[in-house]
Amino acid sequence: QMQLVESGGGLVQAGGSLRLSCAASGRTFSSYRMGWFRQAPEKERQFIGTISRSGGSTDYADSVKGRFTISRDNPKNMVYLQMNSLKPEDTAVYYCAAGSSYTMVNRASAYDWWGQGTQVTVSS
Repeated sequence: QMQLVESGGGLVQAGGSLRLSCAASGRTFSSYRMGWFRQAPEKERQFIGTISRSGGSTDYADSVKGRFTISRDNPKNMVYLQMNSLKPEDTAVYYCAAGSSYTMVNRASAYDWWGQGTQVTVSS
């Protein structure tokens, strides 16, 4: 069992920034790829980005590329999502996830453990 707890969400104006954090416990954090997803009301869960076990490689959805950055601190069992130039369409509940898969890492099915989510609201 792995526990993931997100924090850092809130209300921000368009153009602003937020940094989400995800604290992991229960399993060897560095053994898992980490991902960030989001889900807006009445929409499917959407892939945002992922970071490799070592933190050496990342991949992002086109919709956030150049604005969002994922990083991790393995000794602290933390993963972060830095969000800049936020837009109203970024409004959603944001989830971090941990997975052991090496393929299809932009899909929710590749992740085994999920946090409870944190709300991000971007006002225009």
